[in-house]
Amino acid sequence: MVDLIGQYQKIKPEVDKAIHEVLESAYFVGGPQVKQFQQNLENYLGIKHVIPCANGTDALQVALMALNLQPGDEVITTSFTFIATAEVIALLNLTPVLVDVDPDTFNIDPDAIEKAITPRTKAIIPVHLFGQSADMHTIKEIAKKYDLYIIEDTAQAIGASYTCRVHDKTKKAGTLGHIGCTSFFPSKNLGAFGDGGAIFTDDDDLAEQMRVVVNHGMKVRYYHDYVGVNSRLDTMQAAILDVKLKYLDEYAKARQKAATYYNNAFANHPKIKTPVTASFTDHVFHQYTLVLTDVDREGLMKHLADKGIASAVYYPVPLHLQKAYLDPRYKEGDFPVTEQLAKSVMSLPIHTELTEEIQKEITDAVLAFVGS
Repeated sequence: MVDLIGQYQKIKPEVDKAIHEVLESAYFVGGPQVKQFQQNLENYLGIKHVIPCANGTDALQVALMALNLQPGDEVITTSFTFIATAEVIALLNLTPVLVDVDPDTFNIDPDAIEKAITPRTKAIIPVHLFGQSADMHTIKEIAKKYDLYIIEDTAQAIGASYTCRVHDKTKKAGTLGHIGCTSFFPSKNLGAFGDGGAIFTDDDDLAEQMRVVVNHGMKVRYYHDYVGVNSRLDTMQAAILDVKLKYLDEYAKARQKAATYYNNAFANHPKIKTPVTASFTDHVFHQYTLVLTDVDREGLMKHLADKGIASAVYYPVPLHLQKAYLDPRYKEGDFPVTEQLAKSVMSLPIHTELTEEIQKEITDAVLAFVGS
């Protein structure tokens, strides 16, 4: 699904130099490269504060911790996402409230958000799924109306641009709500060589609180004012990410070019629906996800595997049907769009190293199975 070796080879001299500088300094935690990457990411995103942390799940958890929510407070998010989004809500003894998604973009449905709001609702976590932003204009209007926090899960959409409908200005995904969170897992569009994450905000008070939370609740060494966690982006990963950040827009263009090839190959096919990009956002294609109709998905995936072609299903089981999150409030059939997508989506390889020759092999194999 990704070619991390090929990507590394293209920037090997820069990455190796950055790694060796860290090794020679032996400043493995909190080195100057962490601050440098933080500042460069702030400039790239156009945001006042970036707080690096250990991984994307921690980013979401720290964001929620900084809001001083109380046990039982409700946080609305989507049922069609990776488990981490709901996991952190449950870990903090908050109540995850799950809603359905838009059938075209797969992102959280704003109408479903408003219908799910109760007096206990305190926050919304929209997930910018697969590489494009959710409808942040409508979500922000809802949040303002009900006095709710917005924490953006931008793990799959770092670098995506959102066009604000009011003043037509462009902002980066993750900078539109109160807090944005991302992951630097190696397969992400901006991926480390291990785990990593970051939190973004323009709010000075929230930024200060989150910096304290990620560092054991300390403002002054050995004086703990809050219950915190130990969540740091190590120097090695920061150095690597700082190199790769320079290429993030280039990576996005390569993914968009690959997506265009796929779109053309599958255009107007009665059994294949290609990704739909909303009018207010661009798409950086962390995943290229098809919706299949009247196709044996498992059979197709086996057919591709037999030809040495990777494929994947993100996500085969919605959150409300996961064993760990079964809840009497929800039952099968409650979220028809999410449940249908879980049964019919399939993602094809998309990454910075794809060539048209490789994509032709992939698309020919898909079409040979489903018919042209």
